[in-house]
Amino acid sequence: MLDTAGDIAVALNRSLAEVDIPGLPPEQVRDFIGRGAPLLISRALERLGISIDAAGQAALLERFYFHYDQLHVLDESNARAYPGVTEGLGSLRELGLRLAVVTNKQRHFALELLKRLNLSQWIEVVVGGDSCERRKPDPQPLQFACSTLRVEPKQTLMVGDSLNDVRAARAAGLPVVCVPYGYNDGNDPRGLPCDAFIESLSDLPAILLDGSQALNSPSQSA
Repeated sequence: MLDTAGDIAVALNRSLAEVDIPGLPPEQVRDFIGRGAPLLISRALERLGISIDAAGQAALLERFYFHYDQLHVLDESNARAYPGVTEGLGSLRELGLRLAVVTNKQRHFALELLKRLNLSQWIEVVVGGDSCERRKPDPQPLQFACSTLRVEPKQTLMVGDSLNDVRAARAAGLPVVCVPYGYNDGNDPRGLPCDAFIESLSDLPAILLDGSQALNSPSQSA
């Protein structure tokens, strides 16, 4: 839904600079996104060839959260919705679907972004990386979203952009549609083993109205 790679790169590089560690180009940081901030830190350090103990990584993580939050506090965020997201969410709600966001980003950051980008009006449930014991690709966050919405996984459709998302959906028993953009460890999302591809979220309502058997004609969307 949202392109936050630029903000994440800024927050990461500011955190690294505080301990005299060189930063990484935004295009490299993008490849590390999608599995939560702790893994982002460890993968960045690995790419830089720098070894830091667990306490040092925890300190970097806290500074990353601080700088990421400051981008919003100081109105420096460059996060944006991908094309078609606003239209797609509106159309899905017009179909009577209940919508949830399941992300590995901390929940309060996700809530703030949705609010700032005027998307929260369509979202009923937000599950963050700190909402459950485990993050995607574990199915727990998707199961939690379904439980909160009081729907069965077979009634639910996931829209994702990474192998992380596909694995989580398969493990939770959800059909999954993918978009060809976003974060997939630097790999082309079009190679993902999903049930269908859409160019943007605005294309999803038409697929649902077609009653595609491959998507089990879900009555909810996550």
